[in-house]
Amino acid sequence: MAQAFVPALPLALVMLLAVLTGSLVYCVLTIAAAVRYRAVRPPKLHTAEGISILKPLAGVDEGLEENLRTFFEQDYPSFEILFAVRSSADPAVAVVELLRGRYPAIPSRLIVTGEPPYPNAKVYSLDRMLAAARYDLLVMADSDVRVTPSMLSTIAAEFQDPHLGLATCPYRAVPGRSFWSTLEAVGLNTEFLGGVLVARMLAGVKFAIGPTIAARRATLELIGGFDAVKDYLAEDFMMGKLAAERGAGVTLSSYIVEHRIGAQPVGANLKHRLRWCRSTRRSRPLGYIGQVFTNPLPLAFLLYAAKPAWWPALAAAALLRTAAAWATARHVLRDPLTLRLWWLLPVQDILSFLIWIAGFFGNTILWRGRKYYLLLDGRFRQV
Repeated sequence: MAQAFVPALPLALVMLLAVLTGSLVYCVLTIAAAVRYRAVRPPKLHTAEGISILKPLAGVDEGLEENLRTFFEQDYPSFEILFAVRSSADPAVAVVELLRGRYPAIPSRLIVTGEPPYPNAKVYSLDRMLAAARYDLLVMADSDVRVTPSMLSTIAAEFQDPHLGLATCPYRAVPGRSFWSTLEAVGLNTEFLGGVLVARMLAGVKFAIGPTIAARRATLELIGGFDAVKDYLAEDFMMGKLAAERGAGVTLSSYIVEHRIGAQPVGANLKHRLRWCRSTRRSRPLGYIGQVFTNPLPLAFLLYAAKPAWWPALAAAALLRTAAAWATARHVLRDPLTLRLWWLLPVQDILSFLIWIAGFFGNTILWRGRKYYLLLDGRFRQV
């Protein structure tokens, strides 16, 4: 009687299948995490304490005037806005002065910091503004952030919790007129946000994400002030990490800001995304390796190329990736762009996967025309 011979599957194929399975589970977790986040509602505002808005600026980004204007138009009784630039010759100064003239009733101030004495110029600007800020509750927002009039009310309501020390706002990425920035926005509104929500669900919020962070002055003092994060490229992540480690309450705010990422051409966009990957790899290396699970479609395409008979795995990956993207882009962000351009998901995911692989190599980055070297612990220094 002839024995049937079933050749063993190559180890690489088995490992690829295992990673893809993990990635499909991750898609399910993303959907659950999105539902859980949307179930949270901000409390009713009882006490409108004063808020200082800190806005570091460098040059005139696309839509800067409109971005800044939305902060002047907050429906909130007591707040001030502080701006910081390196030089009085910065073109952002004209935009700030124009808006200050249009909104004379809103307390505002422009600070010229001079050249920063350490690598992270944004942190230096924040430190200078903190010294001049009037209030205990601080909102640090990048120049490319746009908000609605209810933003400060929502944050103030959340900070009525006496245990809350720092909150970080999720964001809806809005690209300019660039195909490559559109791809990046699709990735941020699905893949990146999914990672944030899953981390929140599984481990709690022990980090912060950059465009908008709110914090108590006492929390910043608890972590050692801005001096504790001045040498880190990912100073936002470190602020949240240090606050959580020192026992301050850290949360993902229920308020979602708009992050206007502009219209970068292909070269600038890829360099920007590679810088982000290398920074993530240095600041949280295990988490960076784990990002392999956030890209099911490239894994499924590789598996299908090696074993076409396993096409159902590709179909399952496409279905679950689409469902996870819908959960973040539609259910959480209410983002019409990603829903309209859903067919770009495979293109974005493949590009993201390739950039993620490239992020494992090299320790230098280009940032605002200067070259920096990334150290093992996430700090960086100018070359």
